[in-house]
Amino acid sequence: MGADRQAFEGFFPQVVRDLTADGLRHPEVGDAVARLKEVLEYNSPGGKHTRGLTVLAAFRRLVQPEQQGPDSVRCALAVGWCIELLQAFFLVADDIMDSSLTRRGQPCWYKKEGIGLDAVNDSFLLESSIYRLLKKYCRGQPYYLHLLELFLQTSYQTELGQALDLITAPPTQVDLARFTEQRYKAIVKYKTAFYSFYLPVAAAMYMAGIESEEEHANAKAILLEMGEFFQIQDDFLDCFGDPSLTGKIGTDIQDNKCSWLVVECLRRASPEQRKLLEENYGQKELEKVARVKELYEALGLRAVYQEYEDSSFQHLQQLIEVHTPHLPKEIFLDLAHVIYKRQNAELSRGCSAAAASAARERRVRSEHRSASCCPDAWARTGRQQVQTAATWQRVVDDLSG
Repeated sequence: MGADRQAFEGFFPQVVRDLTADGLRHPEVGDAVARLKEVLEYNSPGGKHTRGLTVLAAFRRLVQPEQQGPDSVRCALAVGWCIELLQAFFLVADDIMDSSLTRRGQPCWYKKEGIGLDAVNDSFLLESSIYRLLKKYCRGQPYYLHLLELFLQTSYQTELGQALDLITAPPTQVDLARFTEQRYKAIVKYKTAFYSFYLPVAAAMYMAGIESEEEHANAKAILLEMGEFFQIQDDFLDCFGDPSLTGKIGTDIQDNKCSWLVVECLRRASPEQRKLLEENYGQKELEKVARVKELYEALGLRAVYQEYEDSSFQHLQQLIEVHTPHLPKEIFLDLAHVIYKRQNAELSRGCSAAAASAARERRVRSEHRSASCCPDAWARTGRQQVQTAATWQRVVDDLSG
């Protein structure tokens, strides 16, 4: 286990103590705080903690080694866990709204015996914990107000994205006309990209004293593009991924989701195929789900995705070149390779040997393009770069959990 991952995961018990130790002894609210402790311990660990570790990895890149003392590293660890708490808050609520069954290889919190819709209030407890943790570790820092505003704004953006998702695809009303590329991109940008990609790096930038609106706009241009690819990949894995690797059972078809696959299907479907989709999409029956998947296969959406992957990675390299005149390119290159390697790891299990081989070849080509696009970034082999790259490399198996 890498040093940064070990430090990050080892910090979680301290987070739980910070949020519950005093309250557990309180005569009036002790029982409620005990419930918070249970909520934290069930819903916060278990994933790969990519978002939280990204804060630490970006912090390592942006802050000079001599300024990475124990106190500043503790602040970075705490901010990373704030993002993990935000993730847990969103997932507990999202699982209820989507009627999901499993999360990270275990029953969703609301599905746990005795929990049910009480999980709604539990999600609020997770959200309020973010700001209590920020206050404890960052209140005296010059970047405290920036972080508060960043978390509040990102929460609002993500909730707007969730609202768009729910409005576009109500579970009881299938209307394929709503599934446009424009609406899909808006949902992805607001529901996923801001909090999963921009938030961790922006938080580290503020902690490093980078407050320039121009630099944050540059980072955002890259990270929102990265977030769009991640969600498209996640949509693909929902249908074609292995649940034993992804940690969840895909239900986008049954849930009438505005996913990348259905948008691409509608762009390519004949009138007869569209009719078949209308009759089977958003239905719970397994045979109807199978018919939709068969239609995806008939339209060659696996190949469409692979083409998209190649072009998306190339476009991302170009964005990194354009938007990093002052920021370290490695922050974005490392994170990009985590995402693309996740696709190879999770999809190759369900592909033929030829397809798996092709996936490996695409990755090699992508890495060669990266090297030619950013030779300085790939030539550096300093000790700090190796340590930080390893932090991202060890969380490649599952970013959606």
